[in-house]
Amino acid sequence: MQIAAQRTSALKGHQGAVYALEKAPWPGTLLSGGADKLITAWNLKDGSHYPFMARFPAPVYSMCYIPELHLLLAGTSAGSIHIIDMERKEEVKILQHHTAQIFDIRYSWLQQSFYSVGGDGNFAICSIQDLSLIRIKRLAATKLRQMDIRADQKAIAIASGDGKIHLIDLRDYKELLSFTAHDLSANAVRFHPEGKMLLTGGKDAYLKVWDMKENYELSHSIPAHNYAIYAICFSPDGQLFATASRDKTVKIWDSSSFELKLRINQEKQGGHVNSVNTLLWSDTPSCLVSAGDDRSLLKWDISIS
Repeated sequence: MQIAAQRTSALKGHQGAVYALEKAPWPGTLLSGGADKLITAWNLKDGSHYPFMARFPAPVYSMCYIPELHLLLAGTSAGSIHIIDMERKEEVKILQHHTAQIFDIRYSWLQQSFYSVGGDGNFAICSIQDLSLIRIKRLAATKLRQMDIRADQKAIAIASGDGKIHLIDLRDYKELLSFTAHDLSANAVRFHPEGKMLLTGGKDAYLKVWDMKENYELSHSIPAHNYAIYAICFSPDGQLFATASRDKTVKIWDSSSFELKLRINQEKQGGHVNSVNTLLWSDTPSCLVSAGDDRSLLKWDISIS
């Protein structure tokens, strides 16, 4: 399998680093948020601005869209979650359950809850229906960076700044397992689409693969980048996954063999000139978007031959 990437557009307009990407409710669009305290919508077809923009009192670090309720949750550096009704395009509520940056937000329709983690080391659980706080659970004395919900929506994996991965039962919020995944901070975590592996990326620049059936024993330890890994993102068909790093590159991997297939950088493909902070694979396997400290979103056409 040969992989190629062609940059089809550069979406520019942010006045600061971009930290978050999310699918938008409108066809062919995505949302971006960052240090300039803005969330902007983009038309992926022609790279133009979609007529939606929201301004916040602090930098936007995370986003989560709940399509069933047409709600966008935006987490900021001030620890607040701003809830926006995307049909009416207006803010309906602000939650302040954290005292530091909110690095990630996820939701489970099965559990009727959404979850947030941040720089205060806390894991917060809120009701989707009335937006009330259900529980706050302290997991670490340092930052909690990223989460991913297992396919059965009964457990969530959380990456911690102390290098650990916490597995939490979403039915009773008890910790099922905790293990050290990286020597430094664990920044990224994703369940493999096949449901048998968990992938983690760390400040140590390693990509690690954990066998879920063997009580999360280490299966692969790959020196994937030169600096910290910030994001792991699977293609919609599950054939590939991408990693993003502080080393300014995006790398494409075979999700079955974990073999590196392509390195995207500034010199060869016109990639980023600063840290790559986040990734989003659109609904089609060929469209990958990356964003980072250089204030730009780059749209990539990924082809397989």
